[in-house]
Amino acid sequence: MSFPLVRNRRLRTSQAMRNLVRENTVTRHDLIYPIFVTHGTGIKEEISSMPGVYHFSIDTLEAEIREVTELGIQAVLLFGVPETKDAHGSSAYDPNGIVQEATRRIKEWNPELLVVADTCLCQFTDHGHCGVVHYNESKKRADVLNDESLALLVKTAVSQAEAGADIIAPSNMMDGFVYAIRQGLDEAGFDHVPIMSYSVKYASSFYGPFRDAAHSTPQFGDRKTYQMDPANGREAIREADADVAEGADMLMVKPAMAYMDIIRTLRDRYDLPIVAYNVSAEYSMVKAAALQGWIDEKSVVLETMVGFKRAGVDLIITYFAKDIVRWLNN
Repeated sequence: MSFPLVRNRRLRTSQAMRNLVRENTVTRHDLIYPIFVTHGTGIKEEISSMPGVYHFSIDTLEAEIREVTELGIQAVLLFGVPETKDAHGSSAYDPNGIVQEATRRIKEWNPELLVVADTCLCQFTDHGHCGVVHYNESKKRADVLNDESLALLVKTAVSQAEAGADIIAPSNMMDGFVYAIRQGLDEAGFDHVPIMSYSVKYASSFYGPFRDAAHSTPQFGDRKTYQMDPANGREAIREADADVAEGADMLMVKPAMAYMDIIRTLRDRYDLPIVAYNVSAEYSMVKAAALQGWIDEKSVVLETMVGFKRAGVDLIITYFAKDIVRWLNN
């Protein structure tokens, strides 16, 4: 059957009609809000490349957590900017490290707020890489060692869980990281703590503002030997298959906007929750265009979030989380 018997516009005649037949919606329960915490006191410094996003010291963090709580956002993702760095990123797994301390305080302020701890070393190493670096004399190059890095990542995850983190989110892209962290958490008595794996993380150009925020730009080379080639799609299945087999509880795709085909691939293949990370440059580009008056920020952001849901996402990590909830409430 076709026109004139079939008229698709019948279901678009009013806002109420469109609401009735809407296939995908975004709610506050879909959102995870990233926060950058740092040492010191009285610090609330806007990140120049990410308007509206700040570095918080522990004492100023409380007001931010109160605002998040009042908006009804149920989860935050913590990134730490440490006071000191070294070759092995020891402050990442220090029981008194910045992420651990922030987690404990958040749990005092709001025990019900889910704390997701980013589990990586890049913000904490003086070389800016996500693992242990060894200079290969014969090849005249520095290599990121996989298995040696796993041991430090396990220590980091366990220390974060001990501090009260509800979800461990490893972002390092070392081979076997989910298995190692799952085994480490279980042995330490944290078998109830889920792993939100950065399963499909590309060596993307969309991370620039984040590296400013986290002070994690590599001091040499790049991360292409462990993060994925943006040209590859089938490789995403291999990465996700490995994480599922190793015990991942959620699978993340990062970045999101340029990789919606990958989100759909994972959605069609797995029944685990799928997470999209709406990354820093995706945020900053929209903010910059909105500040110039070239786009309507609210409309563009909400359309993008619905696009993520339509592609198959269950959870969205986004710096727009607070704005989205305000817009939805209005």
